[in-house]
Amino acid sequence: MQDQGRSTRKRTGGRLKDTRNRKKHQLGRLPTETQVGEGRFRTVAVRGNGSKTRALATDVANVTSGGETVTATITDVVENDANPNYVRRNIITKGAIIDTDEGQARVTSRPGQTGQVNAVRLE
Repeated sequence: MQDQGRSTRKRTGGRLKDTRNRKKHQLGRLPTETQVGEGRFRTVAVRGNGSKTRALATDVANVTSGGETVTATITDVVENDANPNYVRRNIITKGAIIDTDEGQARVTSRPGQTGQVNAVRLE
């Protein structure tokens, strides 16, 4: 989410002058919007000499059921509370319900941040 800063107007309606410029760490990035498809990943440098792996597209999920984890193939996005359009566009976010060859599962990881899809099978 991008920082939009404070209002440019006072309570009285007068204009406020900028007291300083924005810092680099205050700027955000656009959402990754991980899609279902052949795996594509991008490494992004982050603050503090770290890095994140963003999943631009993936068709593999780690599905957990009853304490056992298996690797499953993602076929479709069934439901996504984050945005109804994400279902039509097959975009995976945390909380999305995906259809896999192991059955339906709810995504518990953030693929745009961690680069992998972890999910819990729905009974």
